[in-house]
Amino acid sequence: MRAEAQAYVDRINSALNLLRVSLDWDRALRRLDELNARVEDPTLWNDQKKAQEVMRERTRLDNSINATRSIESEMNDTVELIEMADEEGDTTLGDEGVTALAALADKADKDKVTALLSGEADGFDTYIQINAGAGGTESQDWAEILQRMYQRWAERRGYKVELVDYHAGEQAGIKSATMLIKGENAYGYAKTESGVHRLVRISPYDSAARRHTSFSSVWVYPVIDDSFEIDIKESDLKIDTYRASGAGGQHVNTTDSAVRITHVPTGIIVASQNDRSQHKNRATAMSMLKARMYEAEMQRREAEANTDYAAKTEIGWGHQIRSYVLQPYQLVKDLRTGVTSTSPDDVLDGALDPFMAAALSQKVTGEKVEVEDVD
Repeated sequence: MRAEAQAYVDRINSALNLLRVSLDWDRALRRLDELNARVEDPTLWNDQKKAQEVMRERTRLDNSINATRSIESEMNDTVELIEMADEEGDTTLGDEGVTALAALADKADKDKVTALLSGEADGFDTYIQINAGAGGTESQDWAEILQRMYQRWAERRGYKVELVDYHAGEQAGIKSATMLIKGENAYGYAKTESGVHRLVRISPYDSAARRHTSFSSVWVYPVIDDSFEIDIKESDLKIDTYRASGAGGQHVNTTDSAVRITHVPTGIIVASQNDRSQHKNRATAMSMLKARMYEAEMQRREAEANTDYAAKTEIGWGHQIRSYVLQPYQLVKDLRTGVTSTSPDDVLDGALDPFMAAALSQKVTGEKVEVEDVD
């Protein structure tokens, strides 16, 4: 078979293998049989909530299994077509077959990523919190660049973005900011971005035009609904109010409407200043606190399952998950998966999907990659 066609087949098979691993194929087939049997039971609908849960799980499994089988069947049919065309010397038909394989490989990659979003909170909206590291204006400017990067990524996907909390830097950039991103699977995709991000560039704030390294951290946690039971005692909370500051609005710096909540036992701090109403900002902050505590519990469970898991650490050298080099060369490199881009401008404009897809795949396969950081 043609080398080009074989390359597409290998890519499709790689996606199919990951799909089967993510589904736990044999278990998924058995579970679908069980769910089909339950759907046939007329007493199921005596409990509407339970019935809807069963139907959702059945639909998800059925769609995933059928999509995997469909891709495999279409790949085999197309390969036979190409081989037949080559035997008969029909280059036009063979070329059409290769084009069809290319499209199928793209579809398989997309289905693979969708299937990887199987966590209980993956389909939810998400908060993205960005904090500047040590380094003053340099790190604060870098934090603001990251904020724009995630906003552009969200806009590319058609998500809605709200700025929930914002603290400007002294000269430029931001000390911290929290965005609420609303859209299907927003948390599932964005969760892979949690960690320290490193920037290397010629500083626009250095009159000697020297190269600087800056760090900022990103923390991603889901917006959870009332179905998640999170027990928070009022006596464990320290609640402060202050005047809003930041990106504008008539209410900024006029009333003590902004709210900061500290959960004393865990040290988790959340804040909201997006609304004129202190009451609404408090409700938003409480929602954020519940989300942070839920995310912390998920981290704890993951730590028990994976002793190599690294919790949130110092914002500095040795802890970064990705490096962005703008000078003397152009390169973005993910230090977990080895995925790279030679177009930092595109990445900083929101082209993050390849990095997210690779990180999601790694979570499923557990495969570790030895990656050296860039200078």
